[in-house]
Amino acid sequence: MIEEMETIEEFLSHCSADVEEAVRKAAAAEILPRFRCLTEDDVDQKSGPHDLVTDADRLAELRLTEELGALLPGSVVVGEEAVHADPATYQALQGDAPVWIVDPVDGTRQFVHGDDGFCTLIALAHRGVVLASWTYAAARDQMATAVRGQGAYLDGERLFAGPPAPGRDLVVATSHPDYTTDEEKRSLRALWTDGVAPRPCGSAGLEYLAIARGELDAVAFSWEAAWDHAAGLLLVEEAGGTHLTRSGEPFRVTGGNTLPFTAARDTVTARRVADLLRTTA
Repeated sequence: MIEEMETIEEFLSHCSADVEEAVRKAAAAEILPRFRCLTEDDVDQKSGPHDLVTDADRLAELRLTEELGALLPGSVVVGEEAVHADPATYQALQGDAPVWIVDPVDGTRQFVHGDDGFCTLIALAHRGVVLASWTYAAARDQMATAVRGQGAYLDGERLFAGPPAPGRDLVVATSHPDYTTDEEKRSLRALWTDGVAPRPCGSAGLEYLAIARGELDAVAFSWEAAWDHAAGLLLVEEAGGTHLTRSGEPFRVTGGNTLPFTAARDTVTARRVADLLRTTA
């Protein structure tokens, strides 16, 4: 097992391109051939009608689990579908081994409906700190990457979120109503106020990318599954943004956050959204 942070940084300096290649190949082999070609037998429900899984999710995660583990001996994988099968595997986020956090198809709902707004999310974390991330929108052939302290990039071009334009409403993507409880809806209702323009979110990973690109001001999410957030939060941070929970602390991928939380293109915006979310506490 890798013991020192310097060793992981060295791995990233030499092998980031190998991770990117693994992600692209998994998408090419398991996801894109099924895009707009799914049958009823290819799609299942997990917790309910709005929580879908496809053969693309399962097979891409299996492939990525094998290849990422081989790239970094001693690492473990926390994948969305593996955790659904065995929730105890989520506890690896609390351990000392480097952890690959994998969402094979973020935006499965969009994927099932033939919408290209889905992506594959990969993050590498160690002792609760996200060190690198890869966001691949396969149907759009867009690859966003970030390494802690080294910036965020989209297809090789540096990303800078920048502050929102003055004088206009803040656009905030929120947890989709189909996925929220009545209590969560009440918490998010504080955003329906002057100066804020909330809308339901799509793929969480692509919403984070939109923040990093300066196209979206903030998100406000009410769940903390690490595979949905780890990659995007680092991307936002490295593009100059920040994230805060309702308690005013940064979001922790290891869990125990005070929800809802926000990620935003600058600190002022994050504080404003977090303050609004606190009004329902």
